[in-house]
Amino acid sequence: MSSSTDALVRRSERLRTDDLDLGAFARHPLDPATLRCLRYMHDVEGHTACYLRDLLATRAHRDPEITAFLACWGYEEHWHGEALADVLRAHGQDGGPDRLRLVRARLGRFDALRPAAFTALSALSRHLVAVHMTWGAVNEWTTQAAYARLLDTADHPVLGELLRRIMRQEGRHIDFYVGQARRRLTESAAARRLTRAALARWWAPVGSGVMPAREVAFLARHLFGDDEGRAAARRIDRNVDRLPGQGGLHLVERAARAGAGAQTPDAGPTSTARPSGPERSTDPERPTTTEREYSHAC
Repeated sequence: MSSSTDALVRRSERLRTDDLDLGAFARHPLDPATLRCLRYMHDVEGHTACYLRDLLATRAHRDPEITAFLACWGYEEHWHGEALADVLRAHGQDGGPDRLRLVRARLGRFDALRPAAFTALSALSRHLVAVHMTWGAVNEWTTQAAYARLLDTADHPVLGELLRRIMRQEGRHIDFYVGQARRRLTESAAARRLTRAALARWWAPVGSGVMPAREVAFLARHLFGDDEGRAAARRIDRNVDRLPGQGGLHLVERAARAGAGAQTPDAGPTSTARPSGPERSTDPERPTTTEREYSHAC
């Protein structure tokens, strides 16, 4: 393994939450919009094992560096979901396995065919791994930005500390996916063409294949629908532009605009919807303190 991947693997650990005062949520509960976002994030983090299933059905399972990372990625994402479940339970809402069973139960019949589909696609092109690594980079950039935006909008000290801890680990995930994507895209014009076509045609916000459309739209509108959110979306798109052959796609900004224009009725606390503030900048193109600190974290 490369030294960077070896360091990531050695630093992998369960997210620490035992020192957080979850009782603070009883004294100062989160607002309904923040809880709705947390339900979404909980469900998406809890679905990581299913994404992992699809990745390992491709040629990616032949690369020991990728499989070492994926083992740690799945482990850390599981505990991110469990930490968010603790926050939901502190508000009297379902979290953890019981909730995830409902999420997975509503997946369509096609879900059972996904591993076979990915195996077939991988057999057709050795560059599918480059698509997966680039897709993963975009998703991790978007996930981290969503956590940063929620930290800003919720303005709750305990939730803020929890999200910062999650973001540190997400930052290392970003480093791996981006490094893999950049290397594979640099090496092959075919990989660049295939990845660009796949992103342009099929990329959608994280969780779109699992969560109801109204919940995807609500998250996009709540976190990326204002000036600061749109600026965050543009920063992600600029990161995508820097990947070989992927410039000008505007994936996240388009998704944010679509979400901002959608009507999203409230979801109550029993819904199965998934998925003190940092310094703010007066410049919409300048990241907040949170995003600066963690976008290439640790």
